[in-house]
Amino acid sequence: MKKDQLEIACFNYESAFIAQDNGADRIELCENMNIGGTTPNYVLALRVREKILIKMHVIIRPRGGNFIYTDEEIIEMKQDIKQLKKLGVDGFVFGILNEDGSVNKIRNKELVNLAQPLSCTFHRAFDVVKNMQQSLEDIIDCGFKTILTSGQEINVEKGIFNLVKIQKLANNRIEIMPGGGLRSSNIKLLQDKLEPTFYHSSAITDDTDTANPEEIKEIKNFL
Repeated sequence: MKKDQLEIACFNYESAFIAQDNGADRIELCENMNIGGTTPNYVLALRVREKILIKMHVIIRPRGGNFIYTDEEIIEMKQDIKQLKKLGVDGFVFGILNEDGSVNKIRNKELVNLAQPLSCTFHRAFDVVKNMQQSLEDIIDCGFKTILTSGQEINVEKGIFNLVKIQKLANNRIEIMPGGGLRSSNIKLLQDKLEPTFYHSSAITDDTDTANPEEIKEIKNFL
């Protein structure tokens, strides 16, 4: 039987250890929290992979801002996937949109295929797509295994009804991972309405960019 699990977004080396030591099932490694997370530098990824035993996904996002990328940025994303694959990471997190707010199926498929056999998560670019239902189908068709989403709202609490809708539409064809303002104070609200899934949180409770070990424990207490 499937059970709830926890992924911690880690913006530095210390957070990765805090996540592992306090019961996280997986980390998502990135940098630059202030712009929503970007591709971590290779040395950071190497140091974390050498020491972390739990699963490690890595975000592939060359910059902050929108999710419409130039050909040069796509090349950079592909190079990052090739390099990080060599480190033995467990998956990648990215999302590419067209200018009209639809999923760029051609570019996403290229990156998913390059990442194989590793699993890929379509990140919160999903929260700004124009047509939620069509985008869900397009993302499934691209070969992604997971969608990270707040339910197209500013946080998971406000997006809870959309999260329920998306999970039902997905019908076990892809995992819907709630993330965006997820904390121990609101995870129960989501659990009461959602089927078992992965939950995503930075577990940051102050003005730093480092996970709070007590907050991770509190979230895990619900899982």
